[in-house]
Amino acid sequence: MNALAIARRRTLALCATCLALLIALVGIALSTGQFHIPFLDALRALFGAGDSATVLVVQQFRAPRVIAALVAGAALAVAGSMTQRLLRNPLASPDVIGVTGGASVGAVLVLAAGSVPAAFTPVAAVAGGLLVAALLGASAWRSRVSVTRLVLVGVAIQQGLAAVVNLMIVRFPEELAGQALQWTSGSLYGRTWPEIWIAGGAIAVVGAGAALIQRHVAVLDLGDESAGGLGLDSRRSRLGLLLLAVVLASLAAALAGPVGFVALVVPHIVRRLAGPPTAATLVLTALTGALLLLAADYVALNLLPIRGLPAGTVTATLGAPWLLWLMARSQRRNLT
Repeated sequence: MNALAIARRRTLALCATCLALLIALVGIALSTGQFHIPFLDALRALFGAGDSATVLVVQQFRAPRVIAALVAGAALAVAGSMTQRLLRNPLASPDVIGVTGGASVGAVLVLAAGSVPAAFTPVAAVAGGLLVAALLGASAWRSRVSVTRLVLVGVAIQQGLAAVVNLMIVRFPEELAGQALQWTSGSLYGRTWPEIWIAGGAIAVVGAGAALIQRHVAVLDLGDESAGGLGLDSRRSRLGLLLLAVVLASLAAALAGPVGFVALVVPHIVRRLAGPPTAATLVLTALTGALLLLAADYVALNLLPIRGLPAGTVTATLGAPWLLWLMARSQRRNLT
C-alpha cells in the first residue's frame, strides 16, 4: 500500500473518530444543565421526540447554543486553514490579522442601533471583515510588503479595532453595553434559531464553495510560476480564495463573537495528525474546529469555578501559549 493510500485511510479514520466525539459531546452538552436530561432523551428531544418539557428545553434553549458552536467552530477552522495556506505563514489567521476585529466593529454597530433586526448582524460583520481585508490588501499592493510584515500590520489593526469596540461599549447605554461586552468576549449565550439559519446557511454555502475549488489551492501550492504555467491566474485565484476565508471568518464572528485562536490552532493540529492538506483534511479541519469550540463552550459553561464564562476565555487560555510557541519556533528557524 503506497503512502498516499495510507494517508487517506488515516485521515478518514480521524474524521470518523472526530465525528463520534462530536456526537457524544453534543449529547452531553444537551443533557447537562440546571435541568438534567438523560443522554439518549436529550438526543431524541433534539429531533422532537419525548415529553414537551424536555423538547422545549433542548430545542429552544440548549440546541441553538450547541449548533452555533459547531457551525462557528467549523467556519473559523476552515478560514484559518485557507489563510495560512494561501499566505504561507503559520501565524496568519483571521483573528490574528484583524478580520474578526473588523467583523466585531460591524456587528457592534448593529447592536448599538438597537432597533435593527438581528438578520443584519451577519451582513454588518462581513462588511467589517471585508473592509479590514481591503486595507491589508491595499497595504500589500502599494508597498509590496512581505507576508510576515503583513501579518504584523494585521495584528496592529486588530488591536486598534479592539480599542474602537471598547470605546463604543463605554459610550453605549447600560443595557446595550452588557450585551455588546458579552458578545465581544466570544460568547455563544442567547443564540437564536433565526441567527443560526441566516449565518449558518451563509457559512454552508461559502464553505461548499471553498471545498469545490480546493484544487486551485493545490495548484497554488506549487508556486505562482508553476500555477501560471498550468493556466491559473495565481493573483486572482489567491485573492478570491482569501475573500472566501474572510467571509467565513466574519460570518463565524457574527454568530459567536470574535472567538480567538480556533482559526490559528486547529490547522496546526490537523497538519500534525493527518499530514499535508488535501480535500479530506479540510473536512477534518472543520470537524476539529467544531469539536474544539463546542468543548471550550462546555468547559466554560459547566466545569470552571466561575460558571457562565464565554467560550472565548477558554480558547484564548489555550491559544495564547500556542501562539508564543509558534513565534519562538519561527524565530529559531530564521536564526538557523
